[in-house]
Amino acid sequence: MNRRNVAYIAENNPRRFYPRVDDKLITKRLAHAGGIAVPTLLGVVRFTGQIKELPAFLALHEQFVIKPSKGSGGKGILVIVGREGEGFVKPSGKIITFSEISRHINNILSGLFSLGGRTDVAMIESMVKFADVFENFSYEGVPDIRVIVYKGYPVMAMTRLSTHASDGKANLHQGAIGVGLDIGNGYALRAVQHGQPVEYHPDTGALLSEIKVPHWEQLLQLAASCYEVTELGYLGADIVIDKERGPLILELNARPGLAIQVANGAGLRPRIEQVDRMIKGLRRPLSAKERAAWSIQTFGAAQPFNGIESA
Repeated sequence: MNRRNVAYIAENNPRRFYPRVDDKLITKRLAHAGGIAVPTLLGVVRFTGQIKELPAFLALHEQFVIKPSKGSGGKGILVIVGREGEGFVKPSGKIITFSEISRHINNILSGLFSLGGRTDVAMIESMVKFADVFENFSYEGVPDIRVIVYKGYPVMAMTRLSTHASDGKANLHQGAIGVGLDIGNGYALRAVQHGQPVEYHPDTGALLSEIKVPHWEQLLQLAASCYEVTELGYLGADIVIDKERGPLILELNARPGLAIQVANGAGLRPRIEQVDRMIKGLRRPLSAKERAAWSIQTFGAAQPFNGIESA
């Protein structure tokens, strides 16, 4: 943890660039400018007075996601998957009223979910329709892929799968499953929940070793390209795969945690040191596509799935 904080984050992430990832609205605008695919932004609520305009606005959208611009750890995210009369349907099937949505947005604006409790704005985004390949691998939530990118090179990846325990959120600390992914091909390597190896999804019974993330090269190129947009040398790119649009950047993180090492059963340090050695010998900087290709060739493990039996 100390090495991550000092050698990786402090030395590679200038603090003046933190707003580029800590504020999701800024991240989205930078991504648009850089040609990086992200979920569609439908609207932004900045002031309490704007809430009275929401009923007419939301009438145009059956599915949507409301999230705090400065939130972290999945806090404050409200997903609506449909309508029933005047009610709004959550992924769990629970129906909430507009008054509950209004209260949730007020909480976002007051800073209840933001870093440091700062006042915030509420973003309304289109809901990601996750690819069929993840059917049964996630419970009431959209699975995402976290990629650690060091100096523009993808060095480690995992997919995070929501569970009943995590309340449909892809957050490992809340009980989601982390599945380490082979950087070479996007295949499952090892799965953990609460730090313990697992073989099957606890709610769906799906065999986790069968996960094979599609569009893998495109996904890694997308993650690598976030380096130019943010100028952060150590970051976590959270990516979702939409059924129609393919890989999309959901958000970026300047302080990605270390749980990805547990999910992969491997440490980040050797890979980071290998990137540093390689960069020293370069005659010119590589493009995002070239960096992703190098990572695929260099860090591809091609190991069998490591679940309970062999953990």
